[in-house]
Amino acid sequence: MRVNGVEVTGRIEGRLLLVHFLRDHLGLTGTHWGCDTSNCGACVVWLDREPVKSCTVLAAMAGGHDVDTVEGLEADGELDPVQRGFMACHGLQCGFCTPGMMMTARALLDRNPDPSEQEIRRAIAGQVCRCTGYASIVRSVQWAAEQAGTREPGS
Repeated sequence: MRVNGVEVTGRIEGRLLLVHFLRDHLGLTGTHWGCDTSNCGACVVWLDREPVKSCTVLAAMAGGHDVDTVEGLEADGELDPVQRGFMACHGLQCGFCTPGMMMTARALLDRNPDPSEQEIRRAIAGQVCRCTGYASIVRSVQWAAEQAGTREPGS
């Protein structure tokens, strides 16, 4: 598989989840492992540019595919507008859900560069934040939408 644009190979157990492969084998700890039930969304990454909960995907199933993590949003030392939006609009408190929220938000903005509040809320509906009440997350995504349109991860 290619992770954040870099080809990776290795031998793994067939039952290894993608979230554990990313964290434990590749050291990409920005992808959080939260609930063990695919309900929280803290583990969202992109599989071939589509957001997926990496706790529901076997690492072996990602073989031959592109996987992008929150670490791949930053490019050449510059944060993605979504990352800057979360900082500017206080879109996080404890930060546990933040990587998954950012990956989902970036995917939304890549499909729809000017989403309504309702469209943002619908996009993040599969993710749980126990701290913010979501208002600051929505503002963060709106801020990012005002700053920039679409871009490829790592560019």
